[in-house]
Amino acid sequence: MNIRVFPDQYGAAIYAAATIETTVKTSTSPVLGLATGGTMTPVYRQLVEFHRRGLNFSHVTTINLDEYVGLKPSHPNSYHAFMQENLFDHIDVNPDRIYLPSGDNPDLEGVCAAYDDVIRSNPIDLQLLGIGVNGHIGFNEPANSLKSNTHIVQLTEDTIRENARFFEDEQSVPTRAITVGLQSILLAKHILLLAFGEKKAQAIRDTIKGDISTTVPSSFLQVHPNVTIVLDEAAAQLL
Repeated sequence: MNIRVFPDQYGAAIYAAATIETTVKTSTSPVLGLATGGTMTPVYRQLVEFHRRGLNFSHVTTINLDEYVGLKPSHPNSYHAFMQENLFDHIDVNPDRIYLPSGDNPDLEGVCAAYDDVIRSNPIDLQLLGIGVNGHIGFNEPANSLKSNTHIVQLTEDTIRENARFFEDEQSVPTRAITVGLQSILLAKHILLLAFGEKKAQAIRDTIKGDISTTVPSSFLQVHPNVTIVLDEAAAQLL
């Protein structure tokens, strides 16, 4: 693993955005695996700024990791809405090249199977990841076993509590989500994981120095040959 520690989120976000920029510029048909959440907001802000300065996204394909079950794309707390607000509305990406799981489709198993077909047809060059306080990546939660492909997951109390800040209250947070599986994440050519803040420090330590275990899904990144972990000093304090 390549571990980069920055004094604050700002420097870390610029580094992450520059890494994504390199992928976009050096591939004829780059495929980016994208994530959501507060950690990603400063990264996407930098990518929008890069676009304003000339970075072209028209040849880029994007595949997002997950979506809440039960939320329409137009719901303000959906990940569809998050991506539009923070990135897609501000760059020249082709809408036909944007992929997110459909959380409001009644045929959820069909959605999962179709999404796996999308990933197989578009091998991911760079996968962007955040990490939960319990070590989840995507919405692959700690469990006795982990699923390899896109699937429906029951969110843990830790994850619901952590995501409640984006909703009116904890009771408003959906309890299920569609997520890309761990195998699909590990098939990406390069993985870029970001973590900011003291509350992520233990999860980062377990990811990098702990045993590989399904109780810490992010620990499986240890087996990937090309992982870059980008941290601020608070998230790196236990290393």
